[in-house]
Amino acid sequence: MKSYTISQADQQKMLEKLNFLYGKERGQKVLKRLIKIINDFLKENGGPRGQLNTDWVDEKDAILITYGDQFQKEGTIPLKNLKDFACTYLKDTFTGIHILPFYPYSSDDGFSVIDYFAVNPELGGWQEVEELSKEFKLMFDGVINHISAKSEWFQEYLAGNPQYKNFFIAVPEDTDISQVTRPRTTPLLTPFDTPEGTKYIWTTFSADQVDLNYANEEVLLKIVELLLFYSKKGAKLIRLDAIGYLWKKLGTTCIHLEETHKVIQLFRDIFDIVDPEMIFITETNVPHKENISYFGNGYNEAQMVYQFPLPPLVLNAFYRENASHLLKWADSLEKLSDRTTFFNFLASHDGIGLMPAKGILSEEEINEMVEMVKARGGGVSYKTNSDGSKSPYELNISYFNALSNEEDPEEIKVKRFLCAHSILLSLVGVPGIYVHSLLGSQNYYQGVKETGRLRSINREKFKIDKLYKELEDKNSIRRKVFDGMRELLKLRRKRKAFHPLGDQKILFLNDQVFSLVRTSPDQSEKLLSLQNVSQKDQRLIINLKEIGFDSTSTYRDIISDKVFIPDDAGNIICHLDSYQFMWIVSV
Repeated sequence: MKSYTISQADQQKMLEKLNFLYGKERGQKVLKRLIKIINDFLKENGGPRGQLNTDWVDEKDAILITYGDQFQKEGTIPLKNLKDFACTYLKDTFTGIHILPFYPYSSDDGFSVIDYFAVNPELGGWQEVEELSKEFKLMFDGVINHISAKSEWFQEYLAGNPQYKNFFIAVPEDTDISQVTRPRTTPLLTPFDTPEGTKYIWTTFSADQVDLNYANEEVLLKIVELLLFYSKKGAKLIRLDAIGYLWKKLGTTCIHLEETHKVIQLFRDIFDIVDPEMIFITETNVPHKENISYFGNGYNEAQMVYQFPLPPLVLNAFYRENASHLLKWADSLEKLSDRTTFFNFLASHDGIGLMPAKGILSEEEINEMVEMVKARGGGVSYKTNSDGSKSPYELNISYFNALSNEEDPEEIKVKRFLCAHSILLSLVGVPGIYVHSLLGSQNYYQGVKETGRLRSINREKFKIDKLYKELEDKNSIRRKVFDGMRELLKLRRKRKAFHPLGDQKILFLNDQVFSLVRTSPDQSEKLLSLQNVSQKDQRLIINLKEIGFDSTSTYRDIISDKVFIPDDAGNIICHLDSYQFMWIVSV
């Protein structure tokens, strides 16, 4: 086998992180082992997987978010069903699929992983995953903050196996943990019996989700091997779940610590060598400033971050029929580098996080959203504050129901929903569409009743025959939403102005209309995007010169086909009826 040499510069970059994490003596030893892991990977694969690509994203990119067992039929393999559905309906609309954790698990719908290296046999096997990876760019979940209490790693730890000594974090029961940021109301420390007596183990999210101890370099090396394994199995993107909590240090908040950033930067150093095409995306449901810190300097950390403020701000805009908060927030977004962009979404397998809206929306507006969601059949999840009080953390509801007044005609419900998604598709970044939004799903109360978990309201699994029957009905909400979403995605991928690395300029034309100009990276195309977030008609007089458009050209809304001819002053007049949206380009 060919031998590969890792440059001194690359080794030094990794060593700096390792020294920071473990000290100089341990850092040097860990580096030697890490180099061996990297070299073994390169030898096995005949070199790096792919190469650094300047066009690592473009306007065609859109990611479907779905569970591996989302499409079910007795006697069939769910992952094969997913591939069949995606290849039949989505090849002309999506470039990628985020398969939510498809590993064996014990709770939390996959996020309490028993075996990182296996596929849940109820879904299929690695063959099905690799086959799907030939058709779409796959995003795998790196659920690496914690592992299932039922996992071999933790069970061996409890049995006293020295190989797993210090894989997890045990602290005295009376440890002061008051400063630790809590995303849940469950206890942070969970008692477990061991040969050495009862130990109190760090469990950030639940008693079945045991946090890994990255202060032990053995854990870090195991996880590096895991991420390289995912690369071999076809991952093109890795979602770093709950990554902000990765490193623990008593006396701190234990979130967003510098050590956590160094670990992610180390992952990036490694993959820049072995798989430069790999995209890391951080899942940090926190206020905007902390969220974008995971871009690092624009070249050394995550290439994408979830745009968590977007879902609550869009809801706020439609609830108040006023886009001012959304406009101001979008105007504050800045392009960091040509190697970073946002991952935009409105709905996911989780609820609608409220923490990212803190500091943007007032407490009154957040509480208003809470009440509006309750009125639409949704639930609210709470977190425990440092003073012991509780505050709303997440809204649990389908995004379709969140945007729907019960008394509205179906036509208005669908129109409002598509208008919200045209905002999502207009913003700079790569769009992620949850499968239940793509298919217009509504609140799944039976799931909440069966599991006792509020998040189940948006996690219903489809029975294929029933789903296809609903899609055949042209008058069903599901069909109307599906057709509308697919059409928007098809239109979007044809416009260079929607390139994720292009420019974005927010226009403050009217508080009832979310408006922006998108420009392609090569400046060859501009697009004016308008969304009426209110039920009232809006009339806008737009001076093309003032927004950087050619005032001598003719323009067309590619959604309605309406043509706009500027007057002598360079103005066009746009009439938007309730919840209408336009994408206007030069003809």
